[in-house]
Amino acid sequence: MKNKKGKILVIGAATTGIPVIKELYRMGYKVILNDIKSEEELNDCLKELDRIDIDIVSGSHPIILAKKCDYIVVSPGVPMDLPLISEAHKLGKEVISEIELAYRNTDTPIVAITGTNGKTTTTSLLGEIVKESKRNTFVTGNIGYPMIASINEAKPEGLFVLELSSYQLESIIKFKPIISTILNITPDHLNRHKTMENYINIKSKIFQNQTKEDYTILNKDDSIVYSLKSKPKSKVLLFSRKEILSEGAFVEDGFIKVIINDKRNTIIHIEDLNILGKHNLENALAAILMAYCLNIEPGIIRKVLKKFKGVEHRIEYVCEIDGVTYYNDSKGTNPVSSIKAIETINRPIVLIAGGMDENIDFSIFVKSLKDRVKAMILIGETSDIIKKEALTHGFENIYKEKSLEEAVYRAKELSGRGDAVLLSPACASWDMFKNFEERGFIFKNTVMGLRRDEDGNKD
Repeated sequence: MKNKKGKILVIGAATTGIPVIKELYRMGYKVILNDIKSEEELNDCLKELDRIDIDIVSGSHPIILAKKCDYIVVSPGVPMDLPLISEAHKLGKEVISEIELAYRNTDTPIVAITGTNGKTTTTSLLGEIVKESKRNTFVTGNIGYPMIASINEAKPEGLFVLELSSYQLESIIKFKPIISTILNITPDHLNRHKTMENYINIKSKIFQNQTKEDYTILNKDDSIVYSLKSKPKSKVLLFSRKEILSEGAFVEDGFIKVIINDKRNTIIHIEDLNILGKHNLENALAAILMAYCLNIEPGIIRKVLKKFKGVEHRIEYVCEIDGVTYYNDSKGTNPVSSIKAIETINRPIVLIAGGMDENIDFSIFVKSLKDRVKAMILIGETSDIIKKEALTHGFENIYKEKSLEEAVYRAKELSGRGDAVLLSPACASWDMFKNFEERGFIFKNTVMGLRRDEDGNKD
């Protein structure tokens, strides 16, 4: 992308598109912004571009735009099967992601993490470890803010720690991290990726450009991830919470240990971790192994592990009201993620679930309800789908509500002292909310409103 006289088409505004446009404009490119929303709907976004001279085409994705640009940068939420994008490919135009654009314009090394579940926790944990080592660190990607917004601050001696979704990996071309990690792969986003084979192949793109000088870290306990071990050209290291390994990160006698090049280190006892659940033990193992590959001292890793308490919206304790504990797991955006949350909580659960229909099979999810969930409240597009599946498997204590707020009120009625109310939707949020964060904030605010009401009644 060295033709600064060329035109770049940016498809999709919002969180990613706006920083991309700002950076492209700073670099000297002419920019066309295209978004399915009208200019009126984009008004708040466009305010950030007031002093930038760009062309705006809104309300549709006209195919003719493929001929009017030299390159296309596509935002993660934009489907890659748009006729406009297909036409661009036919014309030989390069279509890349914001991550790819940022990679091509920075000399700062990158550590990249993907997986169906656990990405945010693992990325946040590794970010804290690297920061504690006093290295200038940017934790970004699918977490927080786009990578492109930091490339002018980042220096070669620093580090990008990236969380990457399948949407971001789908349109990378040259992107190459020094360490790549795949935590797990279970069915997700099949409405977009169509088949599991496609989904697995897209996740695997995280290591496609790595060389023998780089590291690829894989989960030995996940059969799909482990099956990829012969594909990277890089050095492959494994982590496992179930097996003792000859090399990699594992648990032995209750301690997390790391062996690389015959050098062994004991890092921490698993009871000293502050994050709950077997899935978080896997996340910790991955972060530890990545930190080890970055030559961070075991003492620094141990220090951060002891104080790290997880991330917002992931089995997040909200409060206790009349002996009932409320947990926000809005980040539970697929069945496997929510199953892990259900398994982590050692109380009878009133579960709030449901959301956007992504063509996911909920049979495994509803089987997990038995003996753990006393009642389930459903919201969103998948309400009837999940209800039908649950009834098929003998779970009948089901309620449907039109809003998350109403679901919280119903959960209060159904729960008693010693129970837990858990928001873990097992679905994406986009049918009712801007994102899972908004869903989590609404849940927490509604719960805290209940708490204030209870406190007021006691006065």
